[in-house]
Amino acid sequence: MEITILLHLSCFLLFFRLLTINGVHATLLCGDENFPRNTAYGENLKSLLPSLASNVTIEGGFYNASLDGVYALALCRKNYEVQACRRCVDRASTNLLTQCQGKTEAFHWDSEDNPNVSCLVRYSNVSTFGKMRLEPLNDVPHSDLPSGSNVTRFTQELSSMANRTIEVASKADESSVLKYYGVSRAEFTDFSQVYMMMQCTPDLSFTDCNTCLRGNVRYNQENNRGRVGGTVARPSCYFRWDLYHFAGAFDNLASFSAPPRPPRPPEDSPVKKGRIFQSWNVVVIVVPTFINLAVFFAFVLAYRRMRRRIYAEINKNYDSDGQSTLRFDFGMILIATDEFSPENKLGQGGFGSVYKGILQNGQEIAVKRLAGGSGQGDLEFKNEVLLLTRLQHRNLVKLLGFCNEGNEEILVYEHVPNLSLDHFIFDEDKRLLLTWDVRCRIIEGVARGLLYLHEDSQLRIIHRDLKASNILLDAEMNPKVADFGMARLFNMDETRGETSRVVGTYGYMAPEYVRHGHFSAKSDVYSFGVMLLEIISGDRNMNFESEGLPAFAWKRWIEGDPESIIDPYLKENPINEIIKLIQIGLLCVQENAAKRPTMSAVITWLARDNTLTIPKPTEAAFVTFPLSVKPTSRSMNKVKDKNSAFSVDDASITVLYPR
Repeated sequence: MEITILLHLSCFLLFFRLLTINGVHATLLCGDENFPRNTAYGENLKSLLPSLASNVTIEGGFYNASLDGVYALALCRKNYEVQACRRCVDRASTNLLTQCQGKTEAFHWDSEDNPNVSCLVRYSNVSTFGKMRLEPLNDVPHSDLPSGSNVTRFTQELSSMANRTIEVASKADESSVLKYYGVSRAEFTDFSQVYMMMQCTPDLSFTDCNTCLRGNVRYNQENNRGRVGGTVARPSCYFRWDLYHFAGAFDNLASFSAPPRPPRPPEDSPVKKGRIFQSWNVVVIVVPTFINLAVFFAFVLAYRRMRRRIYAEINKNYDSDGQSTLRFDFGMILIATDEFSPENKLGQGGFGSVYKGILQNGQEIAVKRLAGGSGQGDLEFKNEVLLLTRLQHRNLVKLLGFCNEGNEEILVYEHVPNLSLDHFIFDEDKRLLLTWDVRCRIIEGVARGLLYLHEDSQLRIIHRDLKASNILLDAEMNPKVADFGMARLFNMDETRGETSRVVGTYGYMAPEYVRHGHFSAKSDVYSFGVMLLEIISGDRNMNFESEGLPAFAWKRWIEGDPESIIDPYLKENPINEIIKLIQIGLLCVQENAAKRPTMSAVITWLARDNTLTIPKPTEAAFVTFPLSVKPTSRSMNKVKDKNSAFSVDDASITVLYPR
């Protein structure tokens, strides 16, 4: 009895595992030839493919178009749901642009069991309309038949079902744009329900469609004998079968049976001699059945939980605007960065290195490769992806996609050609490029980026690692805040947090964070103030305790000599404007976090037409030595405008500009 029950359970579990092979059955193949980079083919392709989704349903489910040498078509299954069809075509188009960059032709049959859709997107550098395309071929075999199954009988039943489905699919339905389409459902000896779908592109002739589909079935029979489920896709036709509903193609479909089974003997037929029905036979039959049902329902519940988790993970790849974040193939990353060549290395951070890369379509990217064994690398990776998919602002670096294959965790950003701010502000020669107008634009841009994080994004976000090396500069020297690996999310009604693990960069960290682990938006304001003073002075905040830049600037402010911290390269610029920024910087680095301004106040004060009175700052953080200390040699080397009428007293500075 125990052996009988175990056999029932093992067969049932194997069958259930086969039954739950579900999800995405996508077949994407790229051609072998590359188009020259100096041609317009790539740009035309990027313009044409995104337009397919919006036009395919307008044309009844099939749409073909061309643009200066690029030929493309899109196709949805018959009886499609409009939004599902558009999403499928848009997803397939995006995948082709991402996975087949630089290729002259490719196709993608995209089929998902939820949200019940199947579609094709295809493009080429030659016109293929009305021409049967059998190559390349993509085969997606499934799992083996359960042990003990009659493979020969199963193959015969499947072949009979396929022949009937081909007859339906290849017989043109002239009343529909999607004229070549067939689905069927059948009962096999070993399986209660088997489902099959076939489709051809409507531009083919009856003969070509029939030939294409029969080729798919023959290929499946020859290469996938003894397997449950299978998908064979060519540029011109598609074939798939399985043991469950897929692609929403079988609603209200009547099943037809396989060849009739041998009839059962009549109920009153005599029992064979020597066979006596006894009560233990009932136990042998009922107990395994009961156990099978219990296991079945348990697996159904587990399967539903698994699917919810899967779709929750899929949804994480979409930002708040519905834009999908692209998952890059690791092989594509290796090609783009020349296998992380040292010549392409842009910089090194606490959690890995950043490399420049060039995709096959010519787009430049910045690849952040998290270092193995970085301790918090996995957490930082998930944190940064989660954050950046939700952030859209011109002063925040744009995340293009990610890759997490094996031990590799990679973020792919837009490439910002001028590297980071620290490469300019702390270099004697490059600092000449940072004119007063450029520095003002950088300061204001960073402030606007922080304001978005603190108040305007869907979530309140504290960066926690704002510094010059995390401010990237584009070709026009516009700033973009980068590196959100240390960032923390808050609900909009939360104002502060606490951590037992202080992370960040000393010298930019607020005193309450260093000493007690308390952080808030005012912590970022402090970091912004340090960076602002660095931009004005051209000096790095080398020591975060007693001789740091905030303490030094505060001493000069109290002594009435704030001009001594100004970069000599700025001496020809309006002194009142520069001192106003010093005052704002000192307000941001005050010891008392409650007295620091919000970023919205900072934005208001930075406006050149501002007529509001800016408050006077109180003591800066980390001032632990007497203010009567004589100025250092650094301040003596600063150029001071002797004609300046500026002086520090108890009054605040007000710079007047006409409205």
